[in-house]
Amino acid sequence: MHQTSRFRILLSSLAIASFLLALPAAFASEVDVDAAQAQARQNNCLKCHGLTKAKDGPSFKEVAEKYRGKANAEARLTIHITTGEKAKFPDGHEEEHKIIKTKDKEEISNLVRWILSL
Repeated sequence: MHQTSRFRILLSSLAIASFLLALPAAFASEVDVDAAQAQARQNNCLKCHGLTKAKDGPSFKEVAEKYRGKANAEARLTIHITTGEKAKFPDGHEEEHKIIKTKDKEEISNLVRWILSL
């Protein structure tokens, strides 16, 4: 076999392997928008957060912008909505953030991925 042919086969194999390795990550990052929005409504998230406009808390779009490009974004936001950690308000006061009412990790992850996708 000619050296150029071997090189092409090697490159093709690497491309296919890279594609196959990326498949689970692509499926894991899909967001069920309807389920996430339902979860946000059920937990009264939209009482304090607008999609694009701030209310008592920042808009979900502002939250997404804050975490965009950060490796720990999903973990950080998950902690925030599941532990009741303090939320800081523009006037300087702090309150415990409401804890989401589900223990289902996939539902929580879907909600967080949806917020971060905005």
